[in-house]
Amino acid sequence: MFSHIMLGATDIEESKKFYDATLGALGIGPGSPDTSPSGTLRYFYVTPTGVFSITQPLDGKPATAANGGTVGFSVKSEEEGNAWHAAGLAAGGTSCEDAPGIRQGSTGSMYLAYLRDPSGNKICALHRIPG
Repeated sequence: MFSHIMLGATDIEESKKFYDATLGALGIGPGSPDTSPSGTLRYFYVTPTGVFSITQPLDGKPATAANGGTVGFSVKSEEEGNAWHAAGLAAGGTSCEDAPGIRQGSTGSMYLAYLRDPSGNKICALHRIPG
């Protein structure tokens, strides 16, 4: 359904450090730099299942986080989710929502962990537990 997700980053290098750490915990390599035709710096994390990217806002204003928005990353296990969460905290992210752990929902059991990146974007690690 999605080709890519792009989030704004006020401090692009701080955000790259954060996403290199969190996505690195999931086995994804460091972001590749790219400069838009207008000279805006951005980084791309390319995987076989999609592209995640961060960018300096094109209008030159500070990036803002979506109120109510969340970007979710699939993880293979609770352990991988915990490593993702710890890497994010160590790289300047902040914990939000409930502590990482298993939740019961209408679609079954799942592991969830939430962070805010250095620009305030809310991201999540999710593992659906077979049942």
